[in-house]
Amino acid sequence: MIASVAGKVAAIAPDGAVIEVGGVGILTHCTPGTLAALRLGEEARLATSLVVREESLTLYGFAGDDERAVFELLQTASGVGPKLALAMLAVHTPNALRVAVASADLKALTQVPGIGQKGAQRIVLELKDRLGTPEEAVNAALNGERRPALWRDQVHSGLVGLGYSSKDADEAVAIVEPDAEAELAAGRQPQIATLLKAALRSLSVR
Repeated sequence: MIASVAGKVAAIAPDGAVIEVGGVGILTHCTPGTLAALRLGEEARLATSLVVREESLTLYGFAGDDERAVFELLQTASGVGPKLALAMLAVHTPNALRVAVASADLKALTQVPGIGQKGAQRIVLELKDRLGTPEEAVNAALNGERRPALWRDQVHSGLVGLGYSSKDADEAVAIVEPDAEAELAAGRQPQIATLLKAALRSLSVR
């Protein structure tokens, strides 16, 4: 198993990054949050998980070991493959997922594209005693205390990481802000991957 990669960031795309290790560029698929912390040409270390299929070898990269551990645990649930597990971590942090599963917050889980009501129920049933239950976070969730969304910083950092200027990033964030605010008003967390793609589209048509 490839547990981590460390080297210069050779390329960044909306769904992954290329890390140069010993002269070899290694493609790692990452969440928008992980990608937002990377900078072209700078050194980086990613915890990784290698998914082996008959026709492919796919490497997934994460900001830390905990995120990787949750990614792998999520896949032990019926119907959850690596792409869906990565999508779950793109929408929620590891602790937010622990909270959602421990408190059976189906609404939070169904915010992830590809997870319906029955799928969320199955994930709760199969993972409730496996992901861990950070007590303070669970209590906060049960009391309705949600941390404010940090979508602006994540989208802005993601665009800067892709090579756009801070000014361009500010303008793109302003364009997607109505969509993000609409999601928050409806009681949903904005999906960073969706906002980032919309921001990139707005920059490409200027």
